Amino acid sequence: MSRTPRILVEIGIGVLAFAVGAAVGVITTFTHRQLPPWGLIAGLLIVAALIAGLRLAFEGRLAAGAAALGVLLAVAVLSLQTSGGSVLIAGDALGVVWGVGPTLVAAVAVAWPRPRPRPVPRPEAPSDTE
Repeated sequence: MSRTPRILVEIGIGVLAFAVGAAVGVITTFTHRQLPPWGLIAGLLIVAALIAGLRLAFEGRLAAGAAALGVLLAVAVLSLQTSGGSVLIAGDALGVVWGVGPTLVAAVAVAWPRPRPRPVPRPEAPSDTE
């Protein structure tokens, strides 16, 4: 396989991971206040599962980093006050935890070291003592 298609594949993975991360960020931002604190906990677990899953599924940190960036960008944009003065992320404890939580979860999941592959056991050679 030549180098150009591999780069295109990496770019495609990054763009798709960013889009999925942004969608997860939007959905979990809208639902983090449902059934306090369970909506918040569920949202953080969903973000963690997405980023950790991508970290484990793909070599390198590109996909996980792109998804984390999508989540964080969605949370940041939706935390801004609208021209009408309404906000989606209130300044209370749930809002503060939701504003900071995905950042911490993303940092830990992206920075986590890749698990080492398990060594393959070698079959034992037949012995002459039998």
